[in-house]
Amino acid sequence: MQASAADPPPTLSGDGVVLRPAGERDVDPLAAILAEPAVSRWWGERDADWVRRELVHDGPGWVIVSDDAVVGWLQCSEETDPDYRHVGLDIFLTTSLHGSGVARRALRLAIRHFIENGHHRFTIDPAVENRRAIGAYAALGFRPVGVMRRYERSPGGSWHDGLLMDLLADELSEA
Repeated sequence: MQASAADPPPTLSGDGVVLRPAGERDVDPLAAILAEPAVSRWWGERDADWVRRELVHDGPGWVIVSDDAVVGWLQCSEETDPDYRHVGLDIFLTTSLHGSGVARRALRLAIRHFIENGHHRFTIDPAVENRRAIGAYAALGFRPVGVMRRYERSPGGSWHDGLLMDLLADELSEA
């Protein structure tokens, strides 16, 4: 069971980032980030209508803000069934901030929020070829679970493998 799009997530802030619910004002900045080649390589070609429909209106997650600018998106899929409780995460960040630590800080902030709300397990599933993302997630404490073969369709139409990674609450790195 997920929180509905009608229930916006709370605004979270700390460590130089703010996570806030998306609104109409975020459509163009998010679409511009998704159009960056290093982002669209993994997320595909997405226009403003897609952002409005999939992220602003229907997407459970947060706009990532740093230095008062929209710099990315952090998506979350919360499973609240007590027998399977966990949160799936996905993220994109403007290319100019790749390697800056902003994505790790945003993920850490969200994970802490979900831990405070009773979650103990988190998953993320980058493309096997996305070594930069895998390294960032590993630095937070995520561990590889296994390769999901032909998991996701690439923007070019072919299938690529995904790496399922998970993190238990007590494994979150604060470094």
